[in-house]
Amino acid sequence: MPAFSPIPSKPCPALAPDSASPAANGLAAGQIAGLAPATDAATHSGRRNALRQGATLAGAAVLATAGTGLLPGLRSMAHAQGSDRPEIEEVRVGFIPLTDSASVIMASVLGLDRKYGVRIVLSKEASWAGLRDKLLNGELHLAHSLYGLIYGLQLGLAGARTDMAVLMTLNQNGQGMTLSRQLAERGAVDVGSLARLMAREPRAYTFAQTFPTGTHAMWLYYWLASAGVNALRDTRVITVPPPQMVANMRVGNMDGFCVGEPWNHRAIVDRIGITAANSQDVWPDHPEKVLGGRLDFVRRHPNTARAVIMAVLEASRWIDASLQNKLQMAETIAARPYVNTSVDVIRERILGRYQNGLGRTWDDPHPMRFFDGGAVNLPYLSDGMWFLTQFKRWGLLREHPNYLQVAQQINQIELYRQAAAQLKVSVPRDPMRSSRLMDGVVWNGRDPARYADSFAIKA
Repeated sequence: MPAFSPIPSKPCPALAPDSASPAANGLAAGQIAGLAPATDAATHSGRRNALRQGATLAGAAVLATAGTGLLPGLRSMAHAQGSDRPEIEEVRVGFIPLTDSASVIMASVLGLDRKYGVRIVLSKEASWAGLRDKLLNGELHLAHSLYGLIYGLQLGLAGARTDMAVLMTLNQNGQGMTLSRQLAERGAVDVGSLARLMAREPRAYTFAQTFPTGTHAMWLYYWLASAGVNALRDTRVITVPPPQMVANMRVGNMDGFCVGEPWNHRAIVDRIGITAANSQDVWPDHPEKVLGGRLDFVRRHPNTARAVIMAVLEASRWIDASLQNKLQMAETIAARPYVNTSVDVIRERILGRYQNGLGRTWDDPHPMRFFDGGAVNLPYLSDGMWFLTQFKRWGLLREHPNYLQVAQQINQIELYRQAAAQLKVSVPRDPMRSSRLMDGVVWNGRDPARYADSFAIKA
């Protein structure tokens, strides 16, 4: 299937954040109409400086009252100037315009990076493929990344085989499955009614995900399979960059998509689609984005990597510390240099306030989380192993890998523990965790080969 073809990873020249042309993404110009340019250096720098002057003080106050024990400029300055001083100061970090890039963005905007002796230089990327290429050719040091992108590169499934590193988990939950209003008008409002419609009115149904080995592909395939639909045999699967999902649905290029927020909510606001399910319906408190990079960079710059983890981890704690912080975060990342959408589209779902676009509203018990007392951020070995089981399930891998060994090579648990200890963040003792998914099956990492082979619907 085209969706599973390894993606070429030839290095590409450096591009301005929004200089990727529609044709470069396989899209006609009209398909991305209304998507504004991302940023310019002057705007970014001015907003960052202005926000730092006010928000850093406010953020530090909130952290102090939250019992973090961190006094700005004291422990962190000693850490940065001692034997653990970062090897390089400027760290180029890529991100895709999604709500779950917030901790990386806020680490820079609030000046938390400077506390630990580094300066995060943010680079807004147009697609996951573009972000991947810049990680591989060294234009980016680290990135807000799909879990499955990092694992796909390690195995040579998402580009040239490259040793990769996951430094920390950035968030849990907060992705969604959107169906077009045309499908909803024909009765498809959830996975069961979608499957019945597909059986009753057979045709070529097209669904989009954001990267062939990425999290959104895995959530989409798992969700469809729960109703007896094999995404590889029963549908046409295409790859579309996250910010272009709504525009492509508007012109009829797909029947549904899986993507991160705020684009599912944007589809509702624009009356283009409806929310049929959220990723936390598939796996409550699932892993999603990670802070990732090439392993050789982390090995050459361990102190730099640790410093970035600390800055992003402190930003994660700051976001989840209060309602006020979440609102400030939503306002910040909604701006043009970052996600470039209306603040309301981000704010509602970050607070757990959901609607499906058809009149139903609810408070989701598993909204996007960035910290949750430290439970979010440990790069659990079992989380990485799960994606390997799905690679095997859907035919990306012909043979079973050494699941535990691969996860141990990628997930930098000791480096994360060191960073968390500096911030006095609680770290779960066990790098394996147990979860129950939507089909009632428990995943705990204990017998991954048997788990991968157990699915009735697979490649």
